[in-house]
Amino acid sequence: MHDHSQLGRDLGLFDTSPLVGPGLPLWLPDGAVVRGELERFAADLARRSGCHRVSTPVLAKRELFERSGHWQKFSADMFPPVRVGDEEYVLRPANCPHHTQVYAARPHSYRDLPVRYAELGSMFRSELSGVLSGLRRVRQINLDDAHSFCRPDQVVAEVRTALAGIEEAYRVLGVRVSRLRLSLRGDRGAHLGDDDVWRRAEDQLREALGDRPYEEAPGEAAFYGPKVDVQVADAAGREETLSTVQVDHVQPERFGLEYVGADGARHRPVMVHRGLLSSMERLVAVLLEQDGGRWPTWLAPVQLLVLPVSGDRHGAHARALADRLDGLRVAVDDAGPLPRRVRAARERRVSHVAVVGDAEVADGSVAVDGERVPVGRLHADLLDAVARRAR
Repeated sequence: MHDHSQLGRDLGLFDTSPLVGPGLPLWLPDGAVVRGELERFAADLARRSGCHRVSTPVLAKRELFERSGHWQKFSADMFPPVRVGDEEYVLRPANCPHHTQVYAARPHSYRDLPVRYAELGSMFRSELSGVLSGLRRVRQINLDDAHSFCRPDQVVAEVRTALAGIEEAYRVLGVRVSRLRLSLRGDRGAHLGDDDVWRRAEDQLREALGDRPYEEAPGEAAFYGPKVDVQVADAAGREETLSTVQVDHVQPERFGLEYVGADGARHRPVMVHRGLLSSMERLVAVLLEQDGGRWPTWLAPVQLLVLPVSGDRHGAHARALADRLDGLRVAVDDAGPLPRRVRAARERRVSHVAVVGDAEVADGSVAVDGERVPVGRLHADLLDAVARRAR
């Protein structure tokens, strides 16, 4: 089993600093590349499902979270308020209250719905030092988050869209699902909203799941609504939630959200929360432990490493070749004996290594896995793998 925390440091993906503080990882250049590609993937998935990108502040008045219910439920896990004049501001523990205000900023008709917003936003949790763990438990979470505001008759379709997006994402990333968990209300006092609303939301999730196998888990719901949790397990069998879809009748009610129906009257939308890729931190941890730091070409910090047999004789050719390979992340290593550079490339889990010597310089090829390949063909093949996000 791979330890993502040690492996991530060994591969130069992230690190921590005692001056910055625990639970606040620093993304190093190679790690920032991986995270950036995952963010682009999340944006593509969101766009294809009809989401509009939004951007909201990480701070808000305490009043926002009192209205949403987060303050009552999570204030012990939030950072202390900052006083500005006569008002208190807090770092957000979730993005959804901000998105209710994006929805409320414009009037909506039943014809507009569903309205979908997506944001890869930062959230903050005041975790105790003893529970912090690599990228899995951190104090700043960068979450792939989307919220759909829809009519009640659209809820099932919205949940199905979210589940299909999760399945597509996992197929591309090679993530293996342990099980689907339908998280239901438990102790009545721990959740907001009346019984009829909860029963309706739970039935909508059951209908959306269809013939997918799942297990019901009373007491695991969010405080504002039931949810489908996508559970993944590591090599040691430890299970955690990676992605989630939640049906929320409560926050639209608490914020007074409305749309004008076909009858001309004002109606309340339903809010469907969905996190397709989870937080960037947790997802990178899962992928590191799953694949041992061997990234598919589209995610790899270095997509092609060019090794000249002799730095003196072939180094200039290797650098010129790298400059011609537009659209790829290419590096050249020409320092030291070739066998040592090959071993170093393996240790770095470099996706593709091309060697150039006298023969390759003469005929415009490179040696990849012992086979001479024309540079143009290698370039086209790698660009195709990146475009398809092939594994």
